[in-house]
Amino acid sequence: MEYVIRPIATIRTDFPDKFGIPRQSGLVKELTARIVLEPEYRDPHALTGLTEYSHLWLIWQFSTVAQEYAAGRKWRPTVRPPRLGGNVRRGVFATRSPYRPNALGLSCVELVGVDGCDILVRGADLLDGTPIFDIKPYLPYVDAHPQARGSFSDLTADYALQVQCDPALLEKLPAEKRAGLLGVLRSDPRPAYQHDPDRVYKLTFGGAEVSFRVVEDTAIVEDVELRVES
Repeated sequence: MEYVIRPIATIRTDFPDKFGIPRQSGLVKELTARIVLEPEYRDPHALTGLTEYSHLWLIWQFSTVAQEYAAGRKWRPTVRPPRLGGNVRRGVFATRSPYRPNALGLSCVELVGVDGCDILVRGADLLDGTPIFDIKPYLPYVDAHPQARGSFSDLTADYALQVQCDPALLEKLPAEKRAGLLGVLRSDPRPAYQHDPDRVYKLTFGGAEVSFRVVEDTAIVEDVELRVES
């Protein structure tokens, strides 16, 4: 039997490309996003009581992976997590890899508020335009397990870079996006196996292309160029 589920919403974020998206939700708390319900679900009654919660679960799809599957790519039982250097295999169900049978993602985000029938959140780790299949309240008395083990992810939970950025470059971004960019850079968006201090990375964020290098434990921003919409 096949089951069909359809998106109830789309999320709008500052990430038009995959590079730079935090590895997990909540990792960069400064990031803001807007969840836009699909027309058939834009009923304010559906959001009654939502603001009584501080956090939400989002169930969504890795849309680019789903497109690859539709084009013929097959899922695999093992994957190579970037946090393990990209050369160690783990079972797909022992990771949060996007290349899973149904390409579904799960994220916990902070609820900022409700704007009409839109939901404003912080800490999302989603590509701009990602389809949302469901929204559920986070319940701390059953959902929080502070003593739980996190396998290899525990080894990098506290890892962060220092960020060096000329204030004049940062001021090219709107004020409400600056903290988000700094948070993304602190979380080190590079693949774990790349450590060339001379390599310049380009990150598209919030309508700008950000060029940076990483030298030892510091991300150095070299340029911020605003993108012109065509």
